Amino acid sequence: MSTRSQLKPLPFSLSHFQVSPGRDYPLGATLDENGCNFAIHAGDAKHIELCLFDEHENEVARLVLPGKQGGIRFGYVKGIKANQYYGYRVFGAYQPEHGNWFDPRKLILDPYAKAISRPLIWDSKAYQEDNADLIPKCIVCDDHFDWQGVTKPNVDRQDMVLYETHVRGFSKLNTQVTEQHRGSYLGVSDSASIKHLKDLGITSVQLLPTAAFMSEPRLKGLGLSNYWGYNPILFMAPEPRYAKSNALIEFKTMVRELHRNGIEVILDVVFNHTAESGDDGPTLCYRGLDNKHYYLFERIGDSPDYSHYANNTGCGNSVSLDHPVSLRLVLDSLRYWVEEMQVDGFRFDLAVSLGRENNHYTSQAAFFKAVAQDPILSQAKMIAEPWDIGPNGYQLGHFPERWMECNDRFRDTSRGFWKGEHGLLGEMATRIMGSRDLFLASRRSIHTSVNYICYHDGFTLEDLVSYEQRHNHANGEENRDGHGHNISANYGEEGRTKDKQVLALRRKQKRNLLATLMLSQGVPHFLGGDELSRTQQGNNNAYCQNNEISWFDWNLDRDQKEFLNFCQQLMALRKRSRVFHYLQLENDSYEKCHSQLHGVRWYRHDGENMHQEDWHQSHGWAVAVEVRNLRESKERWLWIINASSHEIDFVIPTAEGKSIWCQQMDTANEQAIFEKKLRGVSSVKLKAKSMLLLEQVKS
Repeated sequence: MSTRSQLKPLPFSLSHFQVSPGRDYPLGATLDENGCNFAIHAGDAKHIELCLFDEHENEVARLVLPGKQGGIRFGYVKGIKANQYYGYRVFGAYQPEHGNWFDPRKLILDPYAKAISRPLIWDSKAYQEDNADLIPKCIVCDDHFDWQGVTKPNVDRQDMVLYETHVRGFSKLNTQVTEQHRGSYLGVSDSASIKHLKDLGITSVQLLPTAAFMSEPRLKGLGLSNYWGYNPILFMAPEPRYAKSNALIEFKTMVRELHRNGIEVILDVVFNHTAESGDDGPTLCYRGLDNKHYYLFERIGDSPDYSHYANNTGCGNSVSLDHPVSLRLVLDSLRYWVEEMQVDGFRFDLAVSLGRENNHYTSQAAFFKAVAQDPILSQAKMIAEPWDIGPNGYQLGHFPERWMECNDRFRDTSRGFWKGEHGLLGEMATRIMGSRDLFLASRRSIHTSVNYICYHDGFTLEDLVSYEQRHNHANGEENRDGHGHNISANYGEEGRTKDKQVLALRRKQKRNLLATLMLSQGVPHFLGGDELSRTQQGNNNAYCQNNEISWFDWNLDRDQKEFLNFCQQLMALRKRSRVFHYLQLENDSYEKCHSQLHGVRWYRHDGENMHQEDWHQSHGWAVAVEVRNLRESKERWLWIINASSHEIDFVIPTAEGKSIWCQQMDTANEQAIFEKKLRGVSSVKLKAKSMLLLEQVKS
């Protein structure tokens, strides 16, 4: 057992600071008109010093927090005002073998900090005895903000269209955005950005992580950085890299202006690991406060092995929600973002980690129960990435009832079907109808499935139809990182080409894939930049590319502008049809789907109903699905799909009464969405790898 040596006393008087015991709740720095209450959990620490700094980060005082309740140390300091910089030094036993890393030579960040003075940038000197010069300082915050009467849009799940984007990459190169706002929170909510989102039909912006993070030491050695931000250090403080001056105010301004225009804000949050990494990582926050309770460890029999962190994330450590202190931190963080920052929901990175108890996943985990009964969090939108890399880490379909889940089965089936893989017709029908094999109607809403073709971690839509192999050489890992199984195709030539036939087929496949996404049941997740035909030059793991590889290119050629127009029209078409975004059926089977309100029928190309054997043909790539509203507006649509490599004649059902069929979309056409009335027509011709959408209208 050892205790790290105490630091030399500061050469100035502390008599002008008045310190009293204060309160143990709430945790963090809580300001009032006379001063500030500081409260922090530090487990078995002997005592804690509150370190105060001036605006130049020069240390001006150290004060021992006098109050103690369990593992919480607290104190009230009279005279503290907003924008005061602070940090902590923690004294106690330094026994890594027993899980204790108390080391007063390290300046420790407050887990409940609402802002920090600057980005946290790795420096190998952080391992030196005193790291205060290298660590940003926490900031005492005044939470007041003028929301100007703007409230949350409260978009119904049935109406959601998610748009995933990165704060910096979205507006960095957009010359229509106010110059000083580009690449920042204010760039996301700039009038030009909002116009683009509204023209596209987006209801909800899903931002890649915006909580304060640090790039991994390995990346700095390669001259790269963690662009995506999936390496958090503080769960409540907005990342200062995306602010021009005040991250807290600018983040709130972004949310307010998006809300003013009816657009929700969904945050991608990372509660599964921290930037302190594994055994050889730096002590920045949690490790120096209560290492053995904030993190999970491998086990020797029934006891934790504190020399080896559990690594269910691939990032060196795993946050433990088994202990009340870490569970409380995560729940408090979520409530803070919902209440104070006014965000609308969350997408949880590696969400299986949140449901692990004793390192085993359960949908009845304490975290899920706590969220379900919380009057604030139970109303927020919750989206799970339903896997991690730990034991039994794939849990698609096994999250609590009100949660939505990222459906990679939709992605893989859609990609494989349009690429021409065999035997996928039946599964494709299941995915189109909301993946009811995974999300049963008896338990889950049809909007449980978050459908996507592309996500940030993978190919963009443009690259999906342009590359068969990943091209990640710029990442410095000899092209070994990223997915090797992309279910992609280049259609004749890898990457860039001038071959007009290849380019035309690529554009058609993009239309097919996007139309599949937007017309299927569930919540569509749209990768930001796909509407701009954004390429990452074949890089399917651009997490470390803070440059033009990742940033959106807003200079569009004729074909790209035409595709953007298609995206806008397609989303508008989906929005005006209730059956394409809120189909209510009683039967989970893709073969016979009916209710008193809506109905679905499936047809072969000869006009006959699909039978059981038709779904399982190895060479089945063609089908027509009739979707209709049996009451109200009497909607009736016929969606005809031909993913084969040859042209097919489809016999179509007869229009009813005095109605006729009207073609609304033909993906074989460069200008795919247009109206064409079909009078006296009993069949239609579909070109290879294309789809038609017909609507029954009055004659």
